Amino acid sequence: MDAWEVFRVENETPAGCYRENAPEQWTLLAMLAAALRQSHQEAARCPTVWWVGGVRASQRGRNFLPSPAPMTFCIVTNETPAAIAAAARLRDRYGMVSLEDADVVVALGGDGLMLQTLHQVMGSGKPVYGMNFGSVGFMMNNFSEDDLDERLKVVQQTQIYPLSMNVLDASGTSRSALAINEVSLFRSTYQAAKLQILVDGEVRLDELICDGALLATPAGSTAYNLSAHGPILPIEAPLLALTPISPFRPRRWRGAILSNRAEVTFITREAEKRPVSAVADNVEFQNVREVTVREDRTHGVTLLFDPGTSLEERVLSEQFRF
Repeated sequence: MDAWEVFRVENETPAGCYRENAPEQWTLLAMLAAALRQSHQEAARCPTVWWVGGVRASQRGRNFLPSPAPMTFCIVTNETPAAIAAAARLRDRYGMVSLEDADVVVALGGDGLMLQTLHQVMGSGKPVYGMNFGSVGFMMNNFSEDDLDERLKVVQQTQIYPLSMNVLDASGTSRSALAINEVSLFRSTYQAAKLQILVDGEVRLDELICDGALLATPAGSTAYNLSAHGPILPIEAPLLALTPISPFRPRRWRGAILSNRAEVTFITREAEKRPVSAVADNVEFQNVREVTVREDRTHGVTLLFDPGTSLEERVLSEQFRF
């Protein structure tokens, strides 16, 4: 039994009873422990004694299953020399498996790499733990190669959901993409874009003359949205930020805060004269005629942060920087 063991199993017979000596009894005991774990019974504060087939088991800790398999990692980098060297050291110490077989994906890079990695794991349920080898690193933790498996036992989790973008282009073709940060529309030439904006099918702004517009998630509200003078949204708020990019008319319109259940549609006007492209994170479609955006709750992703540095805390702190 290794350090993960939390059972002390005894039999009232002199020989004792461990897995090797009474596998059937051990199996029953493990099944009982699993059922208790599922119902969130933590008996660490008050040790409990169970009897299963004549076997007495004393539960001594919060987790009370026999030793689990070691945590497995897939390590990805932004291909900078420093990140590549750090990844080699981590592989030597902790090993590495494929993305499909990993318990946790470790991303060594900046926020751009984090976005790429989140798109890769989207829908798989695999959490991502980032360590900063980029410039800003808003979604990354500080790098340390020591005690990685222990650090991951106490991380804070944040689950975020992407935006689903559906585009109708000039040829009548429909395309789609997902965005973790924002969906943006941009003018493609020197001519300003003209956009009509609908929320849940109702025209809310008949004509916006601008360089573009964007719809941001709470996670993306501190990125391009903030640079365009949009609001910062609390990470767990059920909201989306609709923000114009360099608006010309109406000059005083500064955007809107919408429910995350809202469906936002952008319709381009004078599209031949004023071509517009639509971008979901790093996926771009040109010559768009209509763009519909809504939150997609079927594709969640999970980020892991060291204690005290959660994404919630970072978003809150960003609002007090000047």
